[in-house]
Amino acid sequence: MADTADTQASEGNERDTVAYIYGIVPADVESDPEARGIGDPPSEIAVVRHGDIAALVSHISPDKPIGKPEDLTAHAQVLDATAGVAPVLPLRFGAVVSDEDAVTSELLAEHHDEFASALRELDGKAEYVVKGRYDEQAVLKEILQESEDAARLREAVKEKPEDAARNDRIALGELINNAIAAKREVDTRKAVEKLGELGVTVNVREPTHERDAVYVACLAEVARQSDLEKVVGELANAWEGRVHMRLLGPLAAYDFVVTKQPQE
Repeated sequence: MADTADTQASEGNERDTVAYIYGIVPADVESDPEARGIGDPPSEIAVVRHGDIAALVSHISPDKPIGKPEDLTAHAQVLDATAGVAPVLPLRFGAVVSDEDAVTSELLAEHHDEFASALRELDGKAEYVVKGRYDEQAVLKEILQESEDAARLREAVKEKPEDAARNDRIALGELINNAIAAKREVDTRKAVEKLGELGVTVNVREPTHERDAVYVACLAEVARQSDLEKVVGELANAWEGRVHMRLLGPLAAYDFVVTKQPQE
């Protein structure tokens, strides 16, 4: 059954709303009264409980479309804020059911044991993302020093009129992109090896930018975040002036959990 206090708090507006689901958490998680989810105005977060598990939900108008960038951001913020204090199984953006009773019957009751087991495995852990991006001038200098063809094409582009240099410019661009891809493979392998020394689970992500050097997610114990920070700091020092490094987290375990959707 849904938690009585949470249900009563939303009973007055539920007839004119639908229940939007963010993720699954242990039943003892309490909602932050200051937390806000998607919608305009942003909606309050409630907890619907069933047995050992619960769902983070909010009530939104069924008539207003969702999918704006701010909605995606709000969805992630609700999940990531929870990940720092409790295990959370994220649902894909856009999971909506008719009301809190449907949250219980179509999701929590149907998959209770599966979700409870997954939450136990995630207990104390969260996702962290390690991102590295090549400095544009530094990586270009590397490529020109390492490739005679790149250096030759660069000179040809500089010396010829713009129209006449078109083919050389295209060839140079392809060569640079291929060289960065090769460097990315080598540098990602180094980062994965360093992270692997901590015993964390690592998932290599597809690059989202042409100068991405490293883009990996890892599932690690929140208590060992300082160890992750140390590893990323060591990589940053080794690649100083060449790659700009960042560590993001704790985050919900998007890369490591596949959560059942309502009515699946």
